[in-house]
Amino acid sequence: MFPCDNSDLSLAKKQHIKYFQRFLNILPARLISYDSTRLTMAFFAISGLDILNALDVLDDKKKEHIIDWIYRLQVVPDGSHSSLKRCGFQGSSTLIFTRGESDCSTVYECGHLAMTYTGLASLVILGDNLSRVNRAAIIEGVKALQQEDGSFCATLAGSESDMRFVYCAACICYILHDWSAMDVKKTVNYITRSMSYDYGIALAPELESHGGTTFCAVATLALMNQLNTCFTNKQLDGLRRWGLARQISGFQGRPNKPVDTCYSFWLGGLLKILGVFEMIDFKQNKNYILSTQDPIMGGLSKYIDTSPDPLHTYMGLCGLSLMKTEGLLEVHPSLNVSQRAHEHLDNLHKSWENN
Repeated sequence: MFPCDNSDLSLAKKQHIKYFQRFLNILPARLISYDSTRLTMAFFAISGLDILNALDVLDDKKKEHIIDWIYRLQVVPDGSHSSLKRCGFQGSSTLIFTRGESDCSTVYECGHLAMTYTGLASLVILGDNLSRVNRAAIIEGVKALQQEDGSFCATLAGSESDMRFVYCAACICYILHDWSAMDVKKTVNYITRSMSYDYGIALAPELESHGGTTFCAVATLALMNQLNTCFTNKQLDGLRRWGLARQISGFQGRPNKPVDTCYSFWLGGLLKILGVFEMIDFKQNKNYILSTQDPIMGGLSKYIDTSPDPLHTYMGLCGLSLMKTEGLLEVHPSLNVSQRAHEHLDNLHKSWENN
């Protein structure tokens, strides 16, 4: 491994808390291209504050304001059967139109799997009981997005279909405690066919294996309780070896690529699920993550000496959480929320079962 000796660095927790608070108030101009995916930006901030054990910086009024905003992004059926296929959560209010005032309202008013996952997860993190979620409609919306090969596309408005959206669909089914939206057999087959010769897993069959998509595939199987039934022991050992080999100081996403902060979670979460996370070099990984932080303004970046962004800040903190860094809540590796939030979700599931 290449040395990354920044052992004198410590987590700038207060600065990171303020960094996430800023993103809950305004989206910076330099991130204008993410306007239609504001819900994902909000998730990084909300879940980031939770991992930092700082969710209490949001008072009850602020939490209710955020919860109400998220619910306004929910696409609900209009009474017609075909509208069920469009249900889910949108990424922002940008494409929400008053019904009847624009011809665009029916074309672009549809859910997006990544936004639906991050929207539901954010509600759970904020302690909401999901009582305003139209669970049956969202399940129909997810079902409409599964492709014949078992993969999922993101939205009826049109998108690619690959492992990222397989993971989002699995998280939605898990959160809503309803797997009827997915043909599990087809999805498992899609995942197993996407394993490469080196035992990593790709976006789709016959493509290059990648750290992010390997996490998505393995986390999906873990949420389904299918991980130990669809791969042989040899394949699982190959997966573990491939994941462990991605550590240089921090982690890289593919062989011969530079290390990148976000892979400390994508690969760290993968190895945690596979039961070999303790075999990584904690010191090297932690030092790389902390070397990318801005100790003045807060935030973590992709590489050393580059600008922080919400995704890498959140994923870097999750990577630190996996190593049980002091002051951080433990992350649930498969669902990518805190264990505290997962316990709240588990209680919701029990209450639904009893009703």
